[in-house]
Amino acid sequence: MDSVYENLDRPPLSARALDRALAPDGWRVEVLATAGSTNEVVAGRARAGEPAGLVVVAEQQTAGRGRLVRSWVSPPRAGLTLSVLLRPDLPGARWPWLPLWGGLAVARALRERAGVDALLKWPNDVLVGDRKVCGVLAEVPVPGALVLGIGLNVSTRADELPHAGATSLLLEHATTTDRDTLLRAVLRTLTVVLREQPVERYRALCSTIGRQVRLELPGGRSVSGPAEAVDDAGRLVVAGQAYSVGDIVHVRPGTPALRPRADPRGV
Repeated sequence: MDSVYENLDRPPLSARALDRALAPDGWRVEVLATAGSTNEVVAGRARAGEPAGLVVVAEQQTAGRGRLVRSWVSPPRAGLTLSVLLRPDLPGARWPWLPLWGGLAVARALRERAGVDALLKWPNDVLVGDRKVCGVLAEVPVPGALVLGIGLNVSTRADELPHAGATSLLLEHATTTDRDTLLRAVLRTLTVVLREQPVERYRALCSTIGRQVRLELPGGRSVSGPAEAVDDAGRLVVAGQAYSVGDIVHVRPGTPALRPRADPRGV
């Protein structure tokens, strides 16, 4: 990995400063120079009995994973790649909301701290316009524990992005691309979101609701139709049927009609 002196616009994170600043919210921050997958690192610690609140950030992730076995690639220190260990005291019926609340926390933090009009694509992709700026991957390594992985493109240039459907805060002219500021905002907002469990706030920022979509299901099957709602179990209702898994394609671009207005305020 290049030194800070070789890449002044992408300075390294300070684990000590982050840990001290975020300790009041119950987070313990570790920063790794490189990791294959931060989700795998945190999952291993969860299986070993690590308590909730662990945050592992990788300055470079070499084998990151997204939803549906996709890879997540980012140049060194161009983004935030991290995983958080949660041990939620929630009834089983509320657990499906945890990945959705993870995406909500990122979207609201970006709206508040980076000044971008971040929205959600069900279940937890964070978009600016119709381009993906952040992905969230939730995994359950052992009963009672959840690992929430977050990959956010921060200073990634256009030629560094994996495909035309991706973007970064730099390309969206965010008010800040300081990763320290953004990481603190994301984790503090996540603390509030997990405490408040705001179903309606998720719905208000979900740009999928009201759109014509194609839902690609496991096994190669797909369904198309209007995305009518996110139900109380966190499932997407498409043409009258609720689905808990699948990959969404927004078929018709533009702002959906007859939807709740997104609340621009931070949590």
